[in-house]
Amino acid sequence: MAIVATVLLLRHGRTTANAEGGLAGRRPVELDGIGRAQALAVGARLAGLPLAAVVTSPLARCRQTLDLALPGVDQTVEDGLIECGYGAWEGQPLKTLAKDPLWPVVQQHPSAAVFPGGEAMAEMARRAVGAVRSWDARLTAEHGPEALWLACSHGDVIKAIVADALGLHLDLFQRVVADPASVTAIRYTPTRPFVLRLNDTGGDLAGLVVPKKTRRRRSRAADSDAPVGGGAGSADAGAAQVG
Repeated sequence: MAIVATVLLLRHGRTTANAEGGLAGRRPVELDGIGRAQALAVGARLAGLPLAAVVTSPLARCRQTLDLALPGVDQTVEDGLIECGYGAWEGQPLKTLAKDPLWPVVQQHPSAAVFPGGEAMAEMARRAVGAVRSWDARLTAEHGPEALWLACSHGDVIKAIVADALGLHLDLFQRVVADPASVTAIRYTPTRPFVLRLNDTGGDLAGLVVPKKTRRRRSRAADSDAPVGGGAGSADAGAAQVG
């Protein structure tokens, strides 16, 4: 099969920890009022999309975001999408953590960062990317290459997945932004992924649905080629075009 499904990476809405400037980590924090409003707003954008599956981090803030955004839709927990294990950093104010000797490592050389009593950032990236690619291949096999699915996760996790899709070393992943309740869309192909949306907090998502008649007329080679000149829009990502 030439092309595979498209994944929508949804970051949870703003939490009480985000609002207070703290690092939640894997603690059971919940959405604040703004976060709940963000979840409802992204739900309006997702409404009507033919989602083949909705997969989520097990943490409460992701489950709560999906409960508000997609009420009544089945959620499948994927442990590979859980927040990075920040260990002793969890629950601390970011302004305090900025004085820790590990902070510049996290900012400039995250592939070497290992949180005390927690997880290495490189391990977080490995298991998150592996989880998304595994689900993507599975859903392509089950639902076909036009399948669209959603994974709800966390800021650093999404940034690591995007860095992998862009072919960036993990040490560059801090250049990626994933705001609360933002949507990032990635379509994988046999030779490369295409990042269709990045940190999208207000755009129309309907254009990410691939028309079946369009998919049938594309060749296997064209599926992995970038549109030279930019193409006609996100639905054409993965189709060779000139001009």
